[in-house]
Amino acid sequence: MGDASLPKGADTSINTILATTAISLGYLLLSCFLVGYKVDQLVLVAIFNGCFYISAISRKFILGFSVFIIYWIIYDYMKAFPNYNYATVHIGDIYNFEKNTFGINVNGKLLTPNEYWLLNHNTTLDIICGIFYLCWIPVPMLFALYLFAKHRRQLILFWLTFVLVNFLGFIVYYTFPAAPPWYVQQHGFNFIAHIPGNTAGLARFDQYFDISIFKSIYAKGSNVFAAMPSLHSAYPIVVLYYAVKNKLGWVIGFFATVMAGIWFAAVYLSHHYVVDVLAGIICAIIGISLFEYIMKYSAWFRRSADRFAEVIQ
Repeated sequence: MGDASLPKGADTSINTILATTAISLGYLLLSCFLVGYKVDQLVLVAIFNGCFYISAISRKFILGFSVFIIYWIIYDYMKAFPNYNYATVHIGDIYNFEKNTFGINVNGKLLTPNEYWLLNHNTTLDIICGIFYLCWIPVPMLFALYLFAKHRRQLILFWLTFVLVNFLGFIVYYTFPAAPPWYVQQHGFNFIAHIPGNTAGLARFDQYFDISIFKSIYAKGSNVFAAMPSLHSAYPIVVLYYAVKNKLGWVIGFFATVMAGIWFAAVYLSHHYVVDVLAGIICAIIGISLFEYIMKYSAWFRRSADRFAEVIQ
């Protein structure tokens, strides 16, 4: 039974209203318990409910992005379970491995690539790398918008692959907590819990344009000691993979450029070691391969993905 005063196609059955209300309230209550109240949580609930009820197309849109929303919520909840509570944080060992494996000899002194670029940064690279680093979420989101408009089954597969890659990364986060390069630059090799996120080299981008965009982003980080693998480096691989699958022509070249730019920026800006970037690449490759394997050999999973895709058609 629907309400004629609401947009045509909007699902207004009593069961649907009760379910979405229960989910929304449950999310807000659980969030307050785990990570504390934030305005962001109300905004997310408002967006979800607004899109769900405004029209049929907006409902399909928000359902199509629900996989990403679930991932984002889980990522936010990681703040309540810091990985350093479950395993030893790797600081000096990963720094020394990086130096011995990828070190750059400068006047007889061996430097990590991060240390080299810290001494040799310039404004042009600061701006370029800042722009690339801004792409890590907007590019996947814009690509998802394209898939929603053109290939909705591919949208579901893309988001499921994206989330699987993230979950693989989360497993490593909790089994191998690792400090980023900027942590060593600022705090040495001693472990200090509850350290807030840091913009590192991105501070130069903010300072140049007199803004605080990266400062606000990293203030909301879930865990400082989650540098390996670099999921910043993994995301663009997933995007590139699905761009190739969908034969997007010159866009493939654009995504490949963004991918390489993010890889370089991660090291240049002291957010990740080279080994973190390589681990992110491996994580993406394993995640994509595992997802394709599941799609090929699990009829139940294929049917579930197809049914989900039918809901948003």
